[in-house]
Amino acid sequence: MKLRNYFAIAGCMLLATVNAQSYQDLYRPQIHFSPKKSWMNDPNGMVYYKDIYHLFFQYYPESTVWGPMHWGHATSKDMVHWQEQPIALYPDSLGYIFSGSAVADVNNTSGFGKNGKAPLVAIYTNHDPVGEKAQRNNFQTQSIAYSIDEGKSWTKYEHNPVLANPGITDFRDPKVRWYEAGKKWIMTLATKDRITFFSSPNLKEWTKESSFGQDRGAHGGVWECPDLFPLSYEGRTIWVLLVSINPGAPNGGSGTQYFTGTFDGHSFMPDDNQLKWIDYGRDDYAGVTWSNTGNRIVFLGWMSNWMYGQAVPTQAWRSANTIPRQLSLKKVNGSYYLASDPVKELNTLVANSKTVNAVDGKNYNYPGKLNGPFRLSFNVDNLVDHNIILSNSNGEKLIIGYEKSSNQFFIDRSKSGETNFEQSFGNKQIAPRIATSAKSSITLYIDVSSVELFADNGLTVMTSIMFPSKPYDSFLIESGAKMTIQNLSVDELKSIWK
Repeated sequence: MKLRNYFAIAGCMLLATVNAQSYQDLYRPQIHFSPKKSWMNDPNGMVYYKDIYHLFFQYYPESTVWGPMHWGHATSKDMVHWQEQPIALYPDSLGYIFSGSAVADVNNTSGFGKNGKAPLVAIYTNHDPVGEKAQRNNFQTQSIAYSIDEGKSWTKYEHNPVLANPGITDFRDPKVRWYEAGKKWIMTLATKDRITFFSSPNLKEWTKESSFGQDRGAHGGVWECPDLFPLSYEGRTIWVLLVSINPGAPNGGSGTQYFTGTFDGHSFMPDDNQLKWIDYGRDDYAGVTWSNTGNRIVFLGWMSNWMYGQAVPTQAWRSANTIPRQLSLKKVNGSYYLASDPVKELNTLVANSKTVNAVDGKNYNYPGKLNGPFRLSFNVDNLVDHNIILSNSNGEKLIIGYEKSSNQFFIDRSKSGETNFEQSFGNKQIAPRIATSAKSSITLYIDVSSVELFADNGLTVMTSIMFPSKPYDSFLIESGAKMTIQNLSVDELKSIWK
C-alpha cells in the first residue's frame, strides 16, 4: 500500500471516530468553526467553487499543540454551517505544509484540467525542518497541488517547488489572485520584514515583480500571511494589502495591519502612512479572504494569539475561526479604512429575538436569562462612557465598553473566567474609535468562549476569546451619563452543529 493511500484511509477512520464526539464540551464554540479534535491555526486555501466554500487550515492531527503542519479541510454552503472533510495535504519530502492559498483556474492556465474540468490549484509553503535545524536560510519554498474533482482529492505537482528560496529565512504564505488587466497570476508573499510580489502566466513559473514594506507599517515581528485585493469606493478601485505580524500587535502578540493604495500589476503604492489594523482585539490573526467570490470580499481569521494559543484550557481541540466578515471601504478625514460586517448568512442562526425601541437613561438590565450564543446590537445618538457587562451565575464577567476621554473602545477579561494560563491574558485591550460622529452603532457576537465587537458599522473591530466556567447568560448596559439607546436587539442564536 502506498504511504499516501495509507494516510488517506487512516484519516477517514479518524474522522469516523471523532464524528461521534459531541460538540458540547466545555468552551466549544457554537457559532464558529473549530476542528473536531487536535490543533488548528491559520486559515488557508479559502476558495469558493460551484456553490461550495472551501476552508483549509493549518492542522496537526496528532496533538493539541503545534506540530508538523498539514492542511485540514472543511466545506460549507453558507460560510456558517461546516462539514469537516479528510485531511487534504500531508507533509512530504519537501517538508511540512505551511500556509497558502487556492484558486479556481477557470481558464486552465496551469494545464492541470482534464476533460473540460477546471482545476482548483493550491499554492503553499513547504517548510523543511531538516534545513531549519541545519540553520540553512532557504528551508522554505513554494509548491502547488491541484484537484480536478472540486477539492475532494489533491495531487502535488511533480516538479515542486515552483518557487525556490533565494536565501530568506522567512519566505512563506503565498496568496495568489488573477490580475485580469495583465492576464497573469499575482503572488503576494511574506519575505521576512516585507512583502514581495511575483507574477506567473500558469502558476508554475514565477517572476519577481517588486517588494513593499521595508520602511512602511509595523515591524515589531515577522511579517506573515499577506493578502492583496481590490475594493471599490465611489467608482474608484482601491487596493488593500493585509499583512499579519507576530509579535507587534497593538494589544500584544499577534495582529493584522493593512495598507490601502494602488497596484498596477507590478508594484503596490500606499496612499498614506497611517498605521491601521483590521481588528484591534488580541484574537484575530492570519486572516485572509476567499478567492473566486467576485466583487464580494469576505475575510476570516484565526481566533487566537501566539502568546497563549497553545496554552488555552481546551482539551480535545485548540482554536476556532472568527465569524466570516464582508469587507468594504469607508473614508474618514481623507483616509480609507476597512469596515468589517458580519456576513448576512449569520442571520439564519437567529432563533429568538427581542427588540426594545428606546432606552433613555443610565442603565439597562436585560430581563430574564439568555440560552446559548447571542447577538446584541443597538444604536446611540450620543456616545458616552459605557460598559456592557456580560455575566454568569458563577460571578464571572466580561466587560466591553467605551471611554470618551481617550476616545477608545475596550475589552476587559480580567474576571472573565479562567485566565491564569498566561500572565497577560486578563490585561485590558483597547482600540481607537475611528468614526467621528457622535452617533454610533454597536454589535456584539457572543459565543461560549469568544466575543466580537463591531462598532460604528465595523470601522472599529475587536475580537477576544475567554474561558468562563459556564456561558454568560445575562448582560447589563451601564453608562456614566445619560445615553439614549435605540433599536436594541437581542437575538439568541442556534448552534451550527445541531
